[in-house]
Amino acid sequence: MEPENYTRVTEFVLTGLSQTREMQLILFVIFLSFYFFILPVNILIICTIKLDPHLTSPMYFLLANLAFLDIWYSSITAPKMLVDFFVERKIISFGGCIAQLFFLHFVGASEMFLLTVMAFDRYTAICRPLHYATIMNRRLCCILVALSWIGGFIHSIVQVVLIVRLPFCGPNELDNYFCDITQVVRIACANTFSEELVMIFSSGLISVVCFIALLVSYAFLLAMLKKHSGSGESTNRAISTCYSHITIVVLMFGPSIYIYARPFDSFSPDKVVSVFHTVIFPLLNPIIYTLRNKEVKTAMRKLLSRYYLCREK
Repeated sequence: MEPENYTRVTEFVLTGLSQTREMQLILFVIFLSFYFFILPVNILIICTIKLDPHLTSPMYFLLANLAFLDIWYSSITAPKMLVDFFVERKIISFGGCIAQLFFLHFVGASEMFLLTVMAFDRYTAICRPLHYATIMNRRLCCILVALSWIGGFIHSIVQVVLIVRLPFCGPNELDNYFCDITQVVRIACANTFSEELVMIFSSGLISVVCFIALLVSYAFLLAMLKKHSGSGESTNRAISTCYSHITIVVLMFGPSIYIYARPFDSFSPDKVVSVFHTVIFPLLNPIIYTLRNKEVKTAMRKLLSRYYLCREK
């Protein structure tokens, strides 16, 4: 039951990652380096795929969309976290907290759905190679990407609606460096069992189901490819691509399942897992997915060479 008389919380206090000044400076340098790597590399990936006439297959179109989501995802929490390293009292307004929560789940869920689309793309390329170009045409790719975004938006709206209905009358301290449903729900002045159950179902169960489905699909694809492992370089390249996708799936869904597929109680590894989920994972995406791809690396070198030649002229 919501209390009849209470003062509504207008802001939240974030505890941050560390209370010691020295550790905050070290973390600032580390995470600033991460952020300044993620942004230019993902922008370069998008520009390379957009400008190179040889990178027109559906896989590269989906990789460009993944790079765009990585830029957005890393920018939801990182800038405020970096600023807060130099602030004694780390505060976020109620509206800012809800906005951060919304975009975190919107972009995060969209990325999960996009990874599922990429698994379908690999399945079509490996199991239906003669019909691949016909099935995975640009129109279908755009529809699948749009559906990923719509799915992420619906998922996020559900979280926000559940949160804004709750009363917050104090305390207002969140034991993390950003706003997420797992911390916000814990400090509500009401019984949140039903809301927590819906959130675990919508975030945790979706993560678990998608994770298992993706692992099974990639295991099936690897089994098929290894039957033809002596077929040449193209088969070996497809196997390498599948392993890259599996690595990203584990890194993306593992922390998500840990955070959302259990009761929202506080555990000591929570902050470490959150850092991995919001900062480290977007860094690993371009490295594992794209920078291991010979075609993309060659196209990047050509693009950068043209850029420096133009500057010299």
